[in-house]
Amino acid sequence: MRARRIGGAVLAAAAVAAAGACGVAGAGEDSVASKDELVIGVNPDQPGVGARDGRGGYEGFDIDVAREVAKRLGVPRGNVEFKEVSSATREKMLDGGDVDMVVASYSITPERKRSVTFAGPYYVAHQDILVRASDAASVGNVRDLKGRALCKVPGSVSFPRVHDERGVAADPVEAKGYEGCLDLLSSGSLDAVSTDDLILAGLAARSAERGGKPLRFVNAPFSDEPYGIGVRRGDVDGCEAVNKAITGMYQDGTAVKLLRASFGRTDLKITTTVPQFEGCD
Repeated sequence: MRARRIGGAVLAAAAVAAAGACGVAGAGEDSVASKDELVIGVNPDQPGVGARDGRGGYEGFDIDVAREVAKRLGVPRGNVEFKEVSSATREKMLDGGDVDMVVASYSITPERKRSVTFAGPYYVAHQDILVRASDAASVGNVRDLKGRALCKVPGSVSFPRVHDERGVAADPVEAKGYEGCLDLLSSGSLDAVSTDDLILAGLAARSAERGGKPLRFVNAPFSDEPYGIGVRRGDVDGCEAVNKAITGMYQDGTAVKLLRASFGRTDLKITTTVPQFEGCD
């Protein structure tokens, strides 16, 4: 393993302010800041964000971000392994050492921060709604989901944001992942899918590629979903090293290039400014 000192002074001003409470120390061997190889947890079923590519690998915005962060940590591309995670398994796989970090549309929440240290966010998505074009006139906002069949993915916060936080009595229809939600929506078994707009944009693009029924964004976002990079709880050095990498990606235009590569041909209005970091606590 190689030890690497990460100087907080080289972070952008916004990153420094957000991470100021996280003292920078020499990275231990267990930190992602000092590893020569990385196993990164990613989603296999979110087109445009993180999905299997049909050739045994993965593709999407999260995959590109993961590779770029690893490169900026000094880990060669050939030493990066991707491992499938899901909304229900991310914390367990991090805690158990099955993966070194997770880049998987991983919204930072107070509950999750009790068991995971988060770098970033590297992007702030917003929960919205995707429906069949034929139903678009009858669903104008989250309140219109009352009594409608809405996809629920175990471990994801998206359905609880509608049902629990907003108090909208939607009817849950469970799917293993969001590509499963797309199949159910296309077949008529669902009325809507509500989750992060990056995921919805990828699903809409995948449906169009397949020649499926036309889908429409409701374009009524009702939450902020800060996508973080999860590392093991307490890996402050690794968190700060990843924050430095994310800052550099926005400063040199790489982050915007990756966003446009994945979503530039969709209706999604991407945000191109560096997000406000939450700190490595």
